[in-house]
Amino acid sequence: MIVFNTSFIILNISSLFSGFRVLGLYSNHVPHALRYHLKHREFYVVTAAGRSFHTFNVNRLGIVAVSNCMSNDITCLAADRMLVFAASGRLVSAFARNKEVVMRYHGHQQDVRLLLPLGDQLISSDSDIYLRLHFDPNTFYVSAMMHPSTYLNKVLLGSSQGALQLWNIKTSKLLFTFKGWLAGVTVLQQSPAVDVVGVGTATGRIIIHNIRLDETLMSFMQDWGPVTSLAFRTDGPPVVASSSPQGHIAFWDLERRQLVTQQRHAHRTAVAAATFLQGEPLLVTNGADNAIKVWIFDQEGGGARLLRSRQGHSAPPTTIRHHGNDGKNILSAGQDGTLQSFSTVHERFNKNLGHGGKEQKKKKGLTYKELCLPAIISFSSAVARQSDWDGIVACHRGRQATTTWNYQRCTMGAHHLQPPGGRRDSVATAVDITSCGNFAVIGSSCGRVDIYNLQSGLHRGCYGDEEKGVSVVRGVATDTLNQLTLTAGFDWLLKFWRFKTKKQEEQLKLSSAPASMMLHRDSGMLALALDDFTVVVVDIETRRIVRKFAGHHGNINDMTFTPDGRWLVTVAMDCTIRTWDLPSGCLVDCFLVAMAPVGVSLSPTGDFLATAHIDSLGVYLWTNKSLCGPVGLHPLPADYQPAVETLPGVMPVEPEQEVTSEEADNAYQSAEQLGTELVTLSLLPESRWTSLLNLDAVKKRNKPAAPPVAPPTAPFFLPTLPGLTPRFSLPAATEGQSKMLIGSLLQTSEFCSVLEEAAVDCPLRLLKDCGPAALSVELTCLTSEGGGANSLLLAFIHMIDSMLASGRDFDLAHAYLALFLRLHLRSLSQDAVAMAALLRLSGRLEVVWAELRASFDQSLCLLSYTKSALL
Repeated sequence: MIVFNTSFIILNISSLFSGFRVLGLYSNHVPHALRYHLKHREFYVVTAAGRSFHTFNVNRLGIVAVSNCMSNDITCLAADRMLVFAASGRLVSAFARNKEVVMRYHGHQQDVRLLLPLGDQLISSDSDIYLRLHFDPNTFYVSAMMHPSTYLNKVLLGSSQGALQLWNIKTSKLLFTFKGWLAGVTVLQQSPAVDVVGVGTATGRIIIHNIRLDETLMSFMQDWGPVTSLAFRTDGPPVVASSSPQGHIAFWDLERRQLVTQQRHAHRTAVAAATFLQGEPLLVTNGADNAIKVWIFDQEGGGARLLRSRQGHSAPPTTIRHHGNDGKNILSAGQDGTLQSFSTVHERFNKNLGHGGKEQKKKKGLTYKELCLPAIISFSSAVARQSDWDGIVACHRGRQATTTWNYQRCTMGAHHLQPPGGRRDSVATAVDITSCGNFAVIGSSCGRVDIYNLQSGLHRGCYGDEEKGVSVVRGVATDTLNQLTLTAGFDWLLKFWRFKTKKQEEQLKLSSAPASMMLHRDSGMLALALDDFTVVVVDIETRRIVRKFAGHHGNINDMTFTPDGRWLVTVAMDCTIRTWDLPSGCLVDCFLVAMAPVGVSLSPTGDFLATAHIDSLGVYLWTNKSLCGPVGLHPLPADYQPAVETLPGVMPVEPEQEVTSEEADNAYQSAEQLGTELVTLSLLPESRWTSLLNLDAVKKRNKPAAPPVAPPTAPFFLPTLPGLTPRFSLPAATEGQSKMLIGSLLQTSEFCSVLEEAAVDCPLRLLKDCGPAALSVELTCLTSEGGGANSLLLAFIHMIDSMLASGRDFDLAHAYLALFLRLHLRSLSQDAVAMAALLRLSGRLEVVWAELRASFDQSLCLLSYTKSALL
């Protein structure tokens, strides 16, 4: 058996950040599963989100549980009254309590596509199941599956070729084959009536069929393409709902055999599943647009309205920023064109500011997509005056005009900020709101930098030449007091403008074209990400480059400062998240992620780091470990190879890799003593060595008021006195016996034995394990009266001298020496050799304290000068 000691092994993982959770992930293209809890008397909806599934209560759409992760993405879900079944690749897992895996089912040779719980059995289907039953998939490829009500051990299968088959799963026999309707079956759904099922086809046709008589009762035609799901209403009205890949839902009346109403754009993408709650006028839907919605039927004419929903971005977010000073809300702009706010406290505080609409939205004949604005590429927000007017300004892809948004009303604002007389082919590229919240500074691709009043939306001037610009503006920023405006362009220039007069004061030539910039207003540090994959930091007071960081191997996508301005966090296309220390100019933390990050934002309180990634719909939170305790940071080398950190909300399923001896040798280990000229204190609690000189007072204070009295013990057989009347004999009182031990019978302690070997570490380690009382006993027993020898006194003095010479455990050396002299000073005064050793030790103490006193005086002098000098 080989045992690896990994107590001092440090892998190349992040020292500052650890994964916490993911925001804004609710659903994907996998149809949801609905279950009813008998004890809670409540419906729960289960939706897949990557490698795990989320459970929500339909009452409030609050998240109840998040399951453990599977090895691959979940492909289908099913649930019964006890368990939730999830298929991932060829593996099917059963989850109890919506979280824990209690059973795994193996045996499939292809990916599982369909699941059907049937009593105590689970039916799963893959693309290869009928090959084992000697069926040709070219003639019958399973595309839908259901269990008809009251049909014991029967399963109805639908194929992509259009035919239906009824099987007995107990005897594995084919009972009946339905010819079909010359169209692939996409959905099979049981109706409230026995023997009647709903069949959805790939052509959009909906058939209500009696499987007992093999008779079609009625059919409808959906014009939006294939039927993705069917749902029968069970609370009274005979209505069936059908969904489409365009996100529309149609409601059909089974009595009048006509379309009742339709819900267009119920989802932005295809509707994955729609389910009516049993006996309630509620419809639950989910789709690939990362949304779960609950619809209620209380409108005139049988129409539905949205009752509650949970939805995130339907396309990956591109820009994220914290909003407010409490760090509890994160604004996120996605490729889907929406602007949303995610709360780090609870999902009920999430806000959807919606999809911006164009100014000509009142014109008729425009489609839904034509009314929507393009996606937001950058935005800026301020909370100073958001209760008075709009506090968010956003730039859209390919548009010259910028839009304003109101955070409190969760709507787009009233103003479209467009420069007067500007070039029509230019677009807005950068925006910043002043700290007072009154003005917005906007840069464009033609080189113009305009300023607007947010209250009125009026144009208030232009920086530089209004007729022509110089180059594309990559970033704009304003300082805290509205005195300076900074602009960076594609001409490699960083320009400083006077905010009020709009006159250029100075410009700084950069080594490459800037891609973006970020200003930390409190410290006056401006970070610019350049196209050569480097980052430069400019002090806006001295207007000089003070730091330059190189190390990224891809385009730098975003940056953020810590609240105190000490660290700068950058993310790039090389999938790394790096933290730079500005005072030392070093890289102090770096780690890899699986997907390249495109946005980053650190909360104003410094507790959470938020990141957005390519091809991911969520916003990931990382906790700042430096706020929870001390972290060991040291400069990382230029050839540092970071390790891959798992994204928050996704737990690793791969087994832990063994650490090789070469990696263990190269791992960083902190030195016990930084230098021989320094002194190091011990890590013991202060009470372990400060109470040694006051040990008598402590014992006196803790002494009980009365000595403990032992209860009299009764013998097993009680003795009796002779006589006619039985009487018990009382035991005679025993006189107190002294428990004095003879000195010759005392045994030498382990500390004394180790001290005789002239070692330092071993006896010191034993003393560290002793408490104050036990340590006093050990030092008392060093003399011959206590069972030791006089030579041990000299050995102890040598041990203290070695501790002072090495500079380690400086506090313990002085405390042990003080107690030692208090106990044995009279004996030591009669020993010439011991007195000579004490004199040498006294000289060493004077030298050490003289050096410490000089260092203290120098530090105090420098501190007093810094506090009183006029700089």
